[in-house]
Amino acid sequence: MINQRNRNLLFLAIPLLLISVLLSIFPLRSEQDFFPGEETEKVSDLDDIIERGVLRAATDYNSTNYFVYRGKPMGYQLELLKHFATYLGVDLEVSVSSNIRENIDCLLSDNGSDLIAQNLAVTMSRRQYLSFATPHSRSHQVLVQRKPETRHQMSGPAMEALLVRRQTDLAGKTIHVQRGSAFAERLRHLMNEVGDTIYIVEMDKHVEELIDMVASGQIDYTVSNDQLARLNQMYYANIDTQTPLSFEQKLAWAIRPGADQLLEAINQWQEEFMNSRQYTDIYNRYFNNSRSVFIAKSEMHSLGGGRVSAFDDYFRRYADIVGWDWRLIASLSYQESRFNPSAVSWAGAFGIMQLMPGTAEFLNVGFDSSVQEHIAAGVRYLYWLDSRLSDEIPDDEERVRFVLASYNAGIGHVLDARRLAEKYGKDPNVWKDNVDYYLLNKSNPKYYLDPVVRHGFARGSEPYRYVSEILERFHHYKNALGG
Repeated sequence: MINQRNRNLLFLAIPLLLISVLLSIFPLRSEQDFFPGEETEKVSDLDDIIERGVLRAATDYNSTNYFVYRGKPMGYQLELLKHFATYLGVDLEVSVSSNIRENIDCLLSDNGSDLIAQNLAVTMSRRQYLSFATPHSRSHQVLVQRKPETRHQMSGPAMEALLVRRQTDLAGKTIHVQRGSAFAERLRHLMNEVGDTIYIVEMDKHVEELIDMVASGQIDYTVSNDQLARLNQMYYANIDTQTPLSFEQKLAWAIRPGADQLLEAINQWQEEFMNSRQYTDIYNRYFNNSRSVFIAKSEMHSLGGGRVSAFDDYFRRYADIVGWDWRLIASLSYQESRFNPSAVSWAGAFGIMQLMPGTAEFLNVGFDSSVQEHIAAGVRYLYWLDSRLSDEIPDDEERVRFVLASYNAGIGHVLDARRLAEKYGKDPNVWKDNVDYYLLNKSNPKYYLDPVVRHGFARGSEPYRYVSEILERFHHYKNALGG
């Protein structure tokens, strides 16, 4: 006979047995099963970049990584990115911010950058949310401070006594650094190590702006990597950059965690390219060139003077005639003449806007006309072309491409390419992968002898490159120059 105690145990055992049987048939689902997206969400990787045909990269704006000088986009990171994009066989699209946090947010956002191409210090805290490629260089952090002002030459121990040389001497000091940088992180660690307060002020300025503020007396201290500090010391004789604040750190590109194909491609490319003479030349151009920082202070440097050419005021003044951004007209002018008012082409085009003699006569300018008159005439010609195409191509942004091609090759050849596109089932109002293909191939008898063609043979490769190069440079001008 079952006593009360055994009856209670049996009452408890039967449900447990039933649960065991049910679990064997329907096993428990994990949290991952209920939220599979958190683990299985696809990260944009190399295949997506190849399919898109564009590598999207974020970098920062300074006198070594990215800038515009005399109309030409330049920079250590920009040159590396161009070589890597060529290696992948895709176009390059660059976004620029001196705020490191913005670039990281852009990388980690949907449809954001594919990589960050900066001198990013590889730190344990950053490894929690970023993947790093093989380091492209190494550097260490240094304190940038002003040398004491004296009426007589000071050197040796007397000078050293007035400078911060020991990290413990940073206690109580106020140091301004770039917001979100590894410099701020290092100072916080130092504050803990020295056991005293260091007043850290993070600013939305790039490092060279802060170095300039130290040199001019606006702030007392900032932090830089050694490479950039040494370059700026060549320009600012009154700054000292000899006090180290960190051990040597690895500097690398960053990508999204999980983009393993892209990471492998970067590392494979770097292994080959970083050991080439080409890379050595690029590195020396920006980091072992005493002229670099003096170039950065030039009026024609986007960082130092904020100008793309000596004629920016004219580009601004006449841009409203056609309703374009002045930087787009400047990019066209650079493509045509490299801003050289005396340029004359093999075909007879002349002046800063390289007008053909017949077009120049139509616009009432000649060899003796001023640069201002030539720029005004070139913009009036752009307006004339735009007016001819406005009814047929209503989209303003799309029409710009057709106008640029017409400026280079003549509107007749562009209209021929539109007719060919329509005949072969492409969109005559869309440039890329539609009309551009037929202009590019207008040297092929299959196309220039087609009955719809009225203007015959054309070397279409030049206007094909012309449009893409002007628009790419315009994008760089927008990155580096104010509107």
